[in-house]
Amino acid sequence: MRIAITNGAEPRVPRGQQGIALIIVMISIFVLAMLAGGFAYSMKVEVKLARNGNSEEQLQWLGRSGVEYARWILAQQMQIPNEPYDGLDQVWAGGPGGIGTSNSPLADVQKEVQLGDGTFKWEIKDLERKWNINAMLQPSGQDLMQNAFTLMNMDAGDVTPLVNSILNWMDKGTRVQGATSDDYSRMNPPYSAKNGPIDDMSELLLIRGISQEMYWGTSSPDHPVSVFTPRENRSHMPTDEPSFPVGLVDLFTPISDGKININTASAAVLQLIPNMTPEAAQGIVSGREGEDDGSGLTGPYRSVDQVRRVPEVNMEVARMLQQYCDVRSRTFQVQIDARVGAAKRQFIAILGRLNPRDVQVLSFYWK
Repeated sequence: MRIAITNGAEPRVPRGQQGIALIIVMISIFVLAMLAGGFAYSMKVEVKLARNGNSEEQLQWLGRSGVEYARWILAQQMQIPNEPYDGLDQVWAGGPGGIGTSNSPLADVQKEVQLGDGTFKWEIKDLERKWNINAMLQPSGQDLMQNAFTLMNMDAGDVTPLVNSILNWMDKGTRVQGATSDDYSRMNPPYSAKNGPIDDMSELLLIRGISQEMYWGTSSPDHPVSVFTPRENRSHMPTDEPSFPVGLVDLFTPISDGKININTASAAVLQLIPNMTPEAAQGIVSGREGEDDGSGLTGPYRSVDQVRRVPEVNMEVARMLQQYCDVRSRTFQVQIDARVGAAKRQFIAILGRLNPRDVQVLSFYWK
């Protein structure tokens, strides 16, 4: 390479080499900028992870604190002597409280609780408002399940195969027309029947013949209609959607003490009781409304016998209610929505209440 020198002036770099040097400088600046940006982003991520890690711990404690708060509420409710029942008018269920609430600690219950840097909201629902699906293996339970599918407007010829498939899923039975493990082994992918108690209602969707529409129902606005599959005929033309006024998830739960609380159950749930008419079921629900004045003539039922004040309830229905129902709940689902700044998490717990001093946490998990 030659460098031209003229009259003692500084050496000049040829024009081509100047372009190469400029490119090298630009590449170097770009690389350094990328490294600096990556370092800054890494630091930002590290700070965010540290913040989230701290928030996660706080959320966990908020969730557990919310469950303890719910346990305390349920224990206090049972200590009110002039409310020998569990009803939707009470504080634990989101109501204003019964006649004894003003003189109890429940008068100061908060729906949203501030704790440290975060807050939590709670919601309690009793599980005795629905039928325990695992109790359907009993002969009387099978009648209830038959009534459930009838209430859902299922064709009579489809009811027995569906009922027997559910029962075969919960034990090792091979009931006629009911799907068994052999049927599921031919599915793609193959699987086996559980042959055990149902732990989560969503297991029903694994059972042959149970559709999303049957599981959720098609009339409630609270259900995810988007999961429903449009029906087409052989010409790929839309057909009428199946209509199920209630879904299996509205009627059944995998855990409860087995009896239905007539103060919290819906009219649809009550209609599963043998000999129960729609008019009697609605009359029972309407009859528990109003303020409890302590007389037993208005408001929630203080005993199952008090349903006789409902004109639509005859002696036969009253006898069936004694067999299947109660006015107390013993199993509750608690939902805690915890928040710390922008971080939030939902926690679910199942509580079992035997008495005011024994309210146990049966399960606890988060979404």
